[in-house]
Amino acid sequence: MSRIENEYGVRLGVLKKEEKNRKLSEYEQFEPDMRREAARMSEIYEVFHCLENSIRRLVRETMAEAHGADWWDSERVDKKRIHEPVEVRRKKELDNGVTLRSDELIDYTTFGELAQLITDNWDIFAPIFSSKTAVSKITNQLNLLRGPIAHCNVTDEMEQERLNLAVKSWFKLMS
Repeated sequence: MSRIENEYGVRLGVLKKEEKNRKLSEYEQFEPDMRREAARMSEIYEVFHCLENSIRRLVRETMAEAHGADWWDSERVDKKRIHEPVEVRRKKELDNGVTLRSDELIDYTTFGELAQLITDNWDIFAPIFSSKTAVSKITNQLNLLRGPIAHCNVTDEMEQERLNLAVKSWFKLMS
């Protein structure tokens, strides 16, 4: 019976699983294998969500400490490569009538733009990281791994391990 529960994604009351408060259970029209893939991928997304937002927080706090609350509007943020694309993303949300994700423009940055902010302002971030080159290499690798995750593609176990190693490398890079 437990094999049937696992194989077909049905609940027969044999396996005691911690029930997550998820609406996915209301969408039984999705195939069980797709639902299992989604559950596995949600853990990977969760790691990347935490990483990307922790980097945003690090950039925000480090820049504010060094240049004050108005750091975003300073010469420290490249107008063409970061400021303007961020403004376009925010305006697109505003013009489409969706709830804005944030009042802070840094929350509209991509992962690559966050890495650019760090490397462009290396004099401020050097005490935090052990190598500018390593920051670029690790963030490039993370950015490559991010694509399939962000676009709801299933990654295999090797890519999941690459993500785990890249995240560990990121934190090791921090002095």
